[in-house]
Amino acid sequence: MERNVGTVDRVVRIVVGLLLISQVFWGLQTNWGWIGLIPLVTGLVGMCPAYRLLGLSTCPIERRSA
Repeated sequence: MERNVGTVDRVVRIVVGLLLISQVFWGLQTNWGWIGLIPLVTGLVGMCPAYRLLGLSTCPIERRSA
């Protein structure tokens, strides 16, 4: 797995994921908050499958040619 999520993007994803998950327990208290697992996991892992499919990357590290 190659990282394609940069530092700022990761922080935003983790914060948004935690905020959405918190809605399951406080606030709206609906199960829709579990959708926050997606940005949380992609932020923690540093790889987003959607970015990979679209050929995007916010990671500042340049790819090495083999």
